[in-house]
Amino acid sequence: MTAAIAQPAPGRHYRLLITGTMMLATLLHVIDATIANVALPHMQGTLVATQDQISWVLTSYIVSSAIMTPLAGWLADRLGRRRLLIIAVVGFTITSMLCGAAASLEQMVLFRAVQGAFGATLVPLSQAILLDSYPPEEHGFVMSIWGVAVMVGPIMGPTLGGWLTEEFSWRWVFYINLPVGLLCLGGIVALIHDHGPSRRRPFDLMGFALLGISLGSAQLMLDRGELADWFHSTEIVIEAVIAGVALVMFLIHATTTNHPFLDLRLFEDRNVSVGLLFAGLAGLILIATAALMPPFLQNLRGYPVITVGIMLAPRGIGMMIAMLIFARIAGRFDARLIVAAGFGITAYSIWLMTQFNFDIDAWAVVWSGALQGFGLGFVWPPLSTIMFASLHPSQRTDVASLNALARNLGGSVGIAALVAILSQNTQVARADLAPSISTLNPTWMAVVGSGGQSATTLALWDVELTRQASMIAYLNDFQLMMFVVLASIPLLVLLKPAPVAARR
Repeated sequence: MTAAIAQPAPGRHYRLLITGTMMLATLLHVIDATIANVALPHMQGTLVATQDQISWVLTSYIVSSAIMTPLAGWLADRLGRRRLLIIAVVGFTITSMLCGAAASLEQMVLFRAVQGAFGATLVPLSQAILLDSYPPEEHGFVMSIWGVAVMVGPIMGPTLGGWLTEEFSWRWVFYINLPVGLLCLGGIVALIHDHGPSRRRPFDLMGFALLGISLGSAQLMLDRGELADWFHSTEIVIEAVIAGVALVMFLIHATTTNHPFLDLRLFEDRNVSVGLLFAGLAGLILIATAALMPPFLQNLRGYPVITVGIMLAPRGIGMMIAMLIFARIAGRFDARLIVAAGFGITAYSIWLMTQFNFDIDAWAVVWSGALQGFGLGFVWPPLSTIMFASLHPSQRTDVASLNALARNLGGSVGIAALVAILSQNTQVARADLAPSISTLNPTWMAVVGSGGQSATTLALWDVELTRQASMIAYLNDFQLMMFVVLASIPLLVLLKPAPVAARR
C-alpha cells in the first residue's frame, strides 16, 4: 500500500503550503504543454526547420508524456512519492534549460521528449499527495484549489509564451522554468514526507511496452493527422493499425498475467470508469477551444497574437472563480448536480460562440470565454471528488495517472476531430457559396464591392469566399461542441453519489 504522507507539523497552514507546492509542480508540466505553441515560428527560423519539422517540438513532448503518464503509479510504489517527485522536478528543470540552449532541431526534439517524460508524473503525483494530505471531507476543497493549476495552466501557456517571445526571445519560454522549478523543489524537500518505497510491485515490461506503443502511436496519429491528410497518408494508417493492435494485445495481456502493469479491476468502480469519460470530455472542451479560438481571432478578426492572449485570459479567470466557489460549497450538495450545472453553463457559453460573426466585438469574445471557464470550473473538482471518494489510498496514484491521461487524450482527440471537421466544412461551405459569386448578386457585391472582372478583383473575391466559408465552418464546430456537452449531461446518472465522508 502506498504510504500516506506523514505531516511533522500538522495543521491547515502546513497543508496549504503543500497545496501551493503541488500547484507549482502541476503548473510546470501543464503550462509547458502549450507555452511553446506561439513561439514555433521564431524557433523555426533559428533552428532552420520546415513547418512540418518544427511541429515535432510539440509532438515529441506530448507523445513522451502520454507514454510515461501510466508509469507514475508503479514508479511511486518503487521509489516513494517524495523521491520520484524530486527526480521529476529536477529532471524537468534541467531539460528545460537544455531546450532553451538547443542549437539544432534534433537537440530540441530530443530534449523536449525527455522533458515530457519527466513532467508526465508531476500531475498524478501532485493529485495523489494532496488527497493523502487532506481528510476525505476536505477533498472537494483541495481539488478545487489544485484544479486551478490543472485547468488554467493550458490557458496561461500561450499568453505567457507570446509575451516572453515578444519581449525577450523564444528561449525564455523554457528558461522561465528555472526559478519555478527551484521554488517547487525547495517546497518538496521541506514539506513532503513519506516512508519511501511501500511495496515491491513487479514491473510488467510487456504490459508497459504494449500500452506505451498504443498510446504513442495514437498520439502521433492524432497530432499529425491533419498535417498528413489523415487516412490518405500511409503514415497515419500505419500508426492507427499499430495503436489498435497494441491496445488489443495489452488488454489480452492485462487479463491473463498475475501482475499487470495496469490493474483493469480499477474500471470495475463505476465512478472511475464513467469519471474518466467525463475527464476526457472536459479536456476536449478546454483544450480544443484553446486550439480553435486563436486562429479564429487572428485569421478572421485580424487581432494580433498578444491581444488574442489577453482576450482568452478571462476564461481562466472564470474557471478560477468557479473553483474557489466550489471550494466553499463542496460537500453541501450532490457533486453530480454541480457537474450538471457546470456542463449546462458551458453549453450556454458555446451557444454564445455559435452567434459569432465578422462584426463581433472583443467584449462578446471575452464574456463567452469567461462564462465557459466558469462552467468548466464547476466540472473538474466535483468530478475528482466523486472519482476518488471510494478508492483505497494505494489506488490513488494509478487513478490519478489515468485521470491525467484521459484529460490529455480527450484534448488530443478533440483537436484532431474538430480541426479535421473544420477543414472539411470549410471546403463544403466554399463549394456552396461559390455559385452565389456574381456581379448580379447585390448581397455579395455589398460584401466585396465592385471592380469588374480583373485579376485583382477575382483574387479579392477568392479571399473573401474562403473567409466566409471559414466562418461558417467555425460556427459549425462550436455547434457540434455544444451538442456534445448537452448530450453528456444525462450520462451523469451513471455516477454514484460520493460517500457521506466525502460530502459532509
